[in-house]
Order: sequence, then structure tokens, then C-alpha cells
Amino acid sequence: MLRIQNLIEDAKCYKIVREMRWPTSAKCPHCDSSHLTKKGFDEEHSDCQRYLCKVCNRRFDDLTNTIFAGRHQALKVWILCLYFMGLNLSNQQIAQELGLNKDDVQKMTTLLREGIVAKKPAVQLQDEVECDEVYVVAGHKGNPAAVKKRPKRPTQSA
Repeated sequence: MLRIQNLIEDAKCYKIVREMRWPTSAKCPHCDSSHLTKKGFDEEHSDCQRYLCKVCNRRFDDLTNTIFAGRHQALKVWILCLYFMGLNLSNQQIAQELGLNKDDVQKMTTLLREGIVAKKPAVQLQDEVECDEVYVVAGHKGNPAAVKKRPKRPTQSA
């Protein structure tokens, strides 16, 4: 059986992450300096470039301060998971395609969604903005006194 993970190379995934993260040149995630020295590759992930910042003297790699940092799954699995999310596949379908446990995929998709939301820029209104009135009559939520039964009044006899 042909697995989709076998069609994607780790080297290309790391290259794409580098290009998207640093379009012009790599920068230190700690001090934002571009004065860096390449320090080889990671032992576990041979395509993950390591760096040393000449300004703050701290080490980092392609995935430092990203949602992919310190994860056990290979980067290509995360990229494929993101791709499948874009196709609107369910977590169960993604788990089946990637050969993973559905609980692991649930955690992955949650992290990816949270990461996307965190990077989404705040909405800024500009030019002319219109707003309509809203009148809500759907119950008395938050006001239980409004629906509380009142005691019956005694009736007067004539």
C-alpha cells in the first residue's frame, strides 16, 4: 500500500518552513538579529538547520518558537495534517490517511488551529462602518427574577 508520507521529503518541508518564516534571510527568534552562523544540522532531523546568533549568542533551529518545535511527529506529518485540514477532512479521516491514532490527530489539529488563530492579524475597521440595531427577545437568560412565578394574590369577596 502506498502511503502519502512516502511521497513528501523532509528536506522540502524544512525548506518551505524556512522560506515562509524568513522570506529574505534567517533571523534570531530571541533578538531578531540577522547576524547568524549556521551550526550544522539536528541529529534527529537531518534536514533541520541549526544556527548560532552572533549578537545574543543563543542557539536555535528552523523550528524554534513554532508550533512544530519539540514535537515527536516528523515535520512532513504536520504539513500533511495541515494539508488535510485544508481539504476539510475529519480528524478520523486524517488519522486513517496518516496511520496515526485519532487522539493524536485531535491534539495536532487543535495545536494547528490555535497557531493559525494566534497569527491572524486583528481586524481593523476603516472608512465608513455601519451598524444596525438588534432587539433580542429570546428568553430571560441571566435574569431569573423575570421568569420567577409570583405568588397568587388573595381574591376579595364581595
